Amino acid sequence: MAWFNRTNKGIKTATKEKKDTPEGLWHKTPTGKIIDKEELEQNSFVSPEDGFHLRIGSEEYFKILFDNKFKEIDPNISSKDPLKFLDNKPYKQRTKEAQKNTGLKDAIRIAVGKSMGQNVVIACMDFRYIGGSMGSVVGEKISRAVDQAISKKIPLIIISKSGGARMMEGAISLMQMAKTSAKLAQLSNQKLPYVSLCTDPTTGGTTASFAMLGDINISEPGALIGFAGPRVVKDTTGKDLPKGFQKSEFLLEHGFLDFIIPRTQLKEKINLYFDLILNNPVRTNNL
Repeated sequence: MAWFNRTNKGIKTATKEKKDTPEGLWHKTPTGKIIDKEELEQNSFVSPEDGFHLRIGSEEYFKILFDNKFKEIDPNISSKDPLKFLDNKPYKQRTKEAQKNTGLKDAIRIAVGKSMGQNVVIACMDFRYIGGSMGSVVGEKISRAVDQAISKKIPLIIISKSGGARMMEGAISLMQMAKTSAKLAQLSNQKLPYVSLCTDPTTGGTTASFAMLGDINISEPGALIGFAGPRVVKDTTGKDLPKGFQKSEFLLEHGFLDFIIPRTQLKEKINLYFDLILNNPVRTNNL
């Protein structure tokens, strides 16, 4: 049985000299497609093979939607702990860890700049920061984004990506639903357009307030959008749920969304909507 015995030891590389493939060079989508990271970034983090939209943060959305540069507004606002909330760990500790791990001060950033030459304010949520939960800072920053839009007389975009209200702030978090809705009413009274972009996931109090109050409500393909999770809805209604009933395609079919737009077309389409609402025939004819 000599053929089972290795006579040539082959490549003799010491274990300490062996190197693994560097992390982050490739990405595997849920459908099993392998994509080069650089190619993925060039395609706005959308898989060219199957159209799968990866979750991205505010920095990536700002680069996609703004022309070349933007100015962030009030970047250093962070949450306090008025309720002295204590679960598995103190709220203050949780926020410090989230800030350290993400480099963010809270779950939303706001910025002003030009998009296809049009001045615009963008408020974008980050799911990495405590699940994109809506607390007092999220409500305050959206309010300041509205104030910027009104003072400069320019459109507003809010990009939602949230697990809902932040339980560590209790009723204060829930109050942000009313606060943001009231501020958006002020924007509407000034006849300034607001486009709401729902991304994966948009749930809870975010969906129940500013995410569904746009003059035009749009979404990326395959985004999860809803108030309560599927299990909670099923337990409450006692009925089996339709397949994909909280996906953006289902919501579009049933009238909760106006359009579904691939991320690679967001900048062009959103500016087209602004031109139509603002009655800008020159830019509209050029698109």
